[in-house]
Amino acid sequence: MSKSTLEERVDNIEARNKRVELDKKWETSWTRKILIAVLTYVVVVTYSVLIKKTSSVFLSSLVPVMGFVLSTLSLRLARRVWEKVIL
Repeated sequence: MSKSTLEERVDNIEARNKRVELDKKWETSWTRKILIAVLTYVVVVTYSVLIKKTSSVFLSSLVPVMGFVLSTLSLRLARRVWEKVIL
């Protein structure tokens, strides 16, 4: 194995390790947790206003699911901003 190939492999491993470390930091960050809570709350309030106090268990049960789905969709942008601040 040539030295340049070995150096490339080491560089690739180090780059992967940095990505994994950043993923771990994001998953445990307070920024992510607070963002999920706030986005879920906004969805619940919006949904409650739209359905005007319905008593349907099935409709009310959709609230946490919708909040979770919407928060995960919007977290990509938040993560990019967070990475720029953290790095």
